[in-house]
Amino acid sequence: MGAQKSIHAGKAKIDFNVDLTHKLCGALLVPSLRNSSGPFSQIVGRVSIKHPNIFGGSEKLDLLWDKGLQDSNVVVAIRRPRPEWLSQQSFIIQHSITPEIAVHGMPVNRLSQMGSGGINISRFSTGVDLTEPPSTKWSTKTNIRFERVSLINDDGRPINLDHDGFPITCSGTSHDNMVVLKQESQYAVADDNKFSRLNFQIEQGLPLLSKWLIFNRFKFVASKGVRVGPALLVTSLTGASIVGDMAPHQAFSIGGYGSIRGYGEGAVGSGRSCLVMNTEFTVPLSKRLEGALFMDCGTDLGSAHLVPGYPAIRQGKPGHGVGLGYGLRLNSHLGQFRVDYAVNALQRKTVYFGINSLTS
Repeated sequence: MGAQKSIHAGKAKIDFNVDLTHKLCGALLVPSLRNSSGPFSQIVGRVSIKHPNIFGGSEKLDLLWDKGLQDSNVVVAIRRPRPEWLSQQSFIIQHSITPEIAVHGMPVNRLSQMGSGGINISRFSTGVDLTEPPSTKWSTKTNIRFERVSLINDDGRPINLDHDGFPITCSGTSHDNMVVLKQESQYAVADDNKFSRLNFQIEQGLPLLSKWLIFNRFKFVASKGVRVGPALLVTSLTGASIVGDMAPHQAFSIGGYGSIRGYGEGAVGSGRSCLVMNTEFTVPLSKRLEGALFMDCGTDLGSAHLVPGYPAIRQGKPGHGVGLGYGLRLNSHLGQFRVDYAVNALQRKTVYFGINSLTS
């Protein structure tokens, strides 16, 4: 249930999309994390504004606002026109508020769900993106940004301690500041019978001020897909690590729909390092319907004790886990509708619902 409307105002285009279906799904699957008595608190939707010539020099403006039941995200991007053989430049301003469930949430129901830890992340960043012209197989993107991460409770008030009295920032105050240089490189090759993808991300916290975070963060994702008759076997491996300054909210969390199914978000562990493997075998059942068998597994590589405040250890997270299950994939013009049934290593069962929108 929802509504969508496009309005043209001069050269600008405004898209409104309000989706009440997500409100229903969220109410069934996610417990309320903060006071939701406001008149717009139960509305989920997206507002998109585009302008092709905001300053008269063909600069493109993109403004996007996504609002969820418990989170929000605002992005303002201005893209300068440049020849295709040169790197494309974008000036980005972003502000988001999200519940910090993965690291500070409380495991319940034998790790299959996570309760609220009463901590939310308010993240403001601004910087410049440089996207290099893609080659045949490689693409590269570099950005430098200033980032301020503030920790707030469910009432929106600044906090610097968790429910056990441990610090939740590196600075000891209610916020962390950093200037981050990030480079992301991706390799992709595909044909009718197989594909391979490799993604590298390196982030460096720059030492501009002594109280700002200085770190090096590395992450890779390697995926391989092979056709077996009409079926498709896809395996992916994700690894990450961070050295230097670290706040608990920077820990790599394991568990959840995008990680190890059968567990709550971050219920397996959160550490300075992680390694996760996902394998999925999909078989077409009809023209639009597919069946899937999957296995997920992962570990924090014994790095939970290296996270300040030891949040995963205090909450009894095991640090490793395995999830098995099956699911259905329905492909439509609106996107792919997904249903997964997963069982974790503690024999706890979980059902996941998801939509991969073609327009997002």
